Amino acid sequence: MLEITAIVAIVLAIAIAAVLVFASARPDSFTVQRSTVMEAPAERIFPLVNDFQQWTKWSPWEGRDPAMKRSFNGSASGKGAIYAWEGNKNVGSGRMEILDASQPSKITIKLDFFKPFEGHNTAEFTFAPERDASATNVIWVMRGPSPFISKVMQVFMNFDAMIGRDFEAGLANLKKLTEN
Repeated sequence: MLEITAIVAIVLAIAIAAVLVFASARPDSFTVQRSTVMEAPAERIFPLVNDFQQWTKWSPWEGRDPAMKRSFNGSASGKGAIYAWEGNKNVGSGRMEILDASQPSKITIKLDFFKPFEGHNTAEFTFAPERDASATNVIWVMRGPSPFISKVMQVFMNFDAMIGRDFEAGLANLKKLTEN
């Protein structure tokens, strides 16, 4: 019995060491990117992203907690606009601030998550004209550091797929909203 316990302990220690070594070899940062072409000019889409109060119409996270507490501070839209939220386990809590808004081509957002996990990332929306500017390729990117605990989690979870699904849903909502 002691031999079996020792073998199980050794195998378990090797498995844990393998996960930790594999995790330490992962990149120190991550990028998630999705895009879609919308049959609308950038001038119609840009204001819906540039004004955090408009996000309730298209953001994939807005409907996950009907009781979510929101606050809007700073500028009404564009550079200096701030949106903070606190909600259930599905949305957690965090804060966004628009750092730059170059109408109608790009918006850069500082994105800080506090719960359920702390994270400090940058999100960018780029609006690239298509077909004589009658359509727009909207590109949504999030970048950030990958601390060690995040690298370990990524051994078991695909962050790109998880976050990417939300980006795809948000872009689909934005597309529906702007093409109507």
